[in-house]
Amino acid sequence: MSPFHNRPVSGESSLLVRGGTVVPMTEPGAFFTGDVLIRGTRIAAVAPETPPGDRTLDARGCLVLPGFVQTHVHVVQTLARHRAEGLPLLAWLATRVWPYEAALTEEEVAAAARLGVAELLLSGTTAALDMGTVHHHHQVFAAAAELGIRFVSGKCHMDRGEQVPPGLLEDREESLADAEHLAARWHGYASRLRYAVAPRFVLSCSPELLIACVELARGRGLVLHTHASENREETQLVRSLTGKGNVAYLADLGFSGPDAVLAHCVHLEDGEYDLLARTRTGIAHCPGANLKLASGIADLPRLLAVGARVGLGADGPPCNNRLSIFHEMALAGTLHNLRHGAGSISPWQVLELATWRGAEVLGWRGELGRLEPGYLADLVVLEPSLSWEPWGDPASMVVFSGGAANVRHVVVHGQIVVEDGQLLTADAAAIGEDARKAAGAVAKRLRWT
Repeated sequence: MSPFHNRPVSGESSLLVRGGTVVPMTEPGAFFTGDVLIRGTRIAAVAPETPPGDRTLDARGCLVLPGFVQTHVHVVQTLARHRAEGLPLLAWLATRVWPYEAALTEEEVAAAARLGVAELLLSGTTAALDMGTVHHHHQVFAAAAELGIRFVSGKCHMDRGEQVPPGLLEDREESLADAEHLAARWHGYASRLRYAVAPRFVLSCSPELLIACVELARGRGLVLHTHASENREETQLVRSLTGKGNVAYLADLGFSGPDAVLAHCVHLEDGEYDLLARTRTGIAHCPGANLKLASGIADLPRLLAVGARVGLGADGPPCNNRLSIFHEMALAGTLHNLRHGAGSISPWQVLELATWRGAEVLGWRGELGRLEPGYLADLVVLEPSLSWEPWGDPASMVVFSGGAANVRHVVVHGQIVVEDGQLLTADAAAIGEDARKAAGAVAKRLRWT
C-alpha cells in the first residue's frame, strides 16, 4: 500500500503553504505574497498571513497556484510513446494505437497507467479527464487511487469499424455492463475519483451504442466523454455516414450539454460553434497532439468569444510524447496568434483554461481551480528557474517559461503527493523500470523495431 493511504484524511489535520507568491486565479492579474492554509481536504484561508498548520510547506521564493487541470488524456497509451511517429490521425489509430491497445495485458495496463499518472503529478497536474482502452480499466483507477491524483476516467467503448482490431470490438451490452460495474466500484472512491462514460468516437461507435452511453451517463449522473472533429478526413467520413457535422450529429443523439466533454473540436462547421456554447458542452483543446498529427488548429479565440466552455489537455503520449500541461499552455498562448494576431489569447486566459475553466469543464464549478476558502485543496508550488529571471507577470512566467522542472510541491485533496520534486505516493524509479519492461514486451509481441 502506498504512503498516500497511511496519511490522515480527516478534517482535523492542517497544512500551511507558507510565504509564496500566491496566484489565486480569482481574477486576472491578482497575486500577493502570503499563505494558503488547508484544513482536511479544503482550503481554510488564503491571506498575507494565516494561522500555523500541523505541517508546513515552505513556498518562499516560489509561485503558488491552483493545481493544473487537464480535460483530455490517455494514460494507458504511455507504453506506446515514441512508437507512433509521423502519421495522421486515422492511420495513426489503425496501424499503431489500436493494435497496441488490443495487445495490452492487464499487467501492462497497470504499468502504463501508473507511469502516466506519475508523470501528470510530477508535472503539476492534479486533476484530469482520462479515456482508457477497452479492457482492464480497473487498473487505471487502481493507479489513480494509489498515486493520489483527482481523476475522471472511463473505459473506451467500440463496437464497429473496419480497421478496428477484433480484440477491441465489443458486444454492446457487455461493454455497457462493464462500464456499469466500473462505475459502481470506482465512482466517488476516496472523494477523488469519478467515472466517465467514454465511447471512442463516431467512426468506431454505432448510433445505438452512443445513445446507450448517453442513457447510462444521464441515469447515473456521470460525465460523457468522446473525441469529435479532430481531423478533416474524420469529419468528412462522419458527414458521409450521417449527413451531418460531427458535433451536430452527436448533439442529435443527446451527446451534448454541461455533462459532456468533446476532445479536440478542430474542424467545426459554422453552426457548431453556437451549438457548443448554447448547450454548454465542454471542449478539450489539445494543441500539442493536433499539431503532431497534422490535424489542424482549433479556433480557441472564436470558441471563447461565443462563450464555449474550454479546458486544455495533452491527449496521449503517442501523439504528444508528454503529458505536460506546460507544453499545452505555451502552445495555447502562442499558436492562435497566427490566425488572430499577436496577443489573441493572453497568458491569464491560458492560466484560466489550465485551472478553473478546466475544472468547470469536468464538473467542479465553484469547487476547484481557484485558491479560495471552501475550495478543494489542490495546489502546485512552482520553483523559479533562470528562464524566469527577471521576475515579471506571473502568468507570463508560467505560460511562456514554465515547465515540469519548475514543479516543487503538489497537493491533492489536502495531501502532499509531491514534495521537493519527489513523488511521495510511490517509487517513481520503480514505476519507470516497470514501464520499460512492459513496453519492451508489448513491442516484441507487435514486432515493433
